[in-house]
Amino acid sequence: MNNSPIVKQYSNEYQAQVVDLILDIQQQEYNIPITRKDQPDLFTIEDFYQTGSGNFWIAVYNEKVVGTISLLDIGNNQVALRKMFVDKEFRGAKFKTASLLLNNAIKWAKENSIKTVYLGTTPQFLAAHRFYEKNGFLSIGLKELPKNFPVLQVDKRFYRYSV
Repeated sequence: MNNSPIVKQYSNEYQAQVVDLILDIQQQEYNIPITRKDQPDLFTIEDFYQTGSGNFWIAVYNEKVVGTISLLDIGNNQVALRKMFVDKEFRGAKFKTASLLLNNAIKWAKENSIKTVYLGTTPQFLAAHRFYEKNGFLSIGLKELPKNFPVLQVDKRFYRYSV
């Protein structure tokens, strides 16, 4: 039994767990009215995220998916950080799951000549805002996003990280 989650590249065998984790956090924990149908990317992760300079990772603890993160290639050596979710039990200092996932994604970005990581998030995710800011992300306005950044309807706060 390992004491901390292991971050690994997503593979299809984890799809059901990934969908369940993300929907549970969105719907149950944060009361965001978003459904499976609103997120078709969750059913085509390999084709949607794992292409170009993009990728998708999961944090696994005893064969259970406890976290996710992805980088979506948006061109011009830029990526959009998407689907950063961590099971409530695995947040914080004990497991450091969010840091493990983010550090893995930033390392990937550096190795793949990415210059900038952008992200959009919802106003409800206050702990996430603090986490991103603590990890070097700068808050930016909607107009500072590149034209090719996929703004989601729920996104109201935006960040930029220079790799």
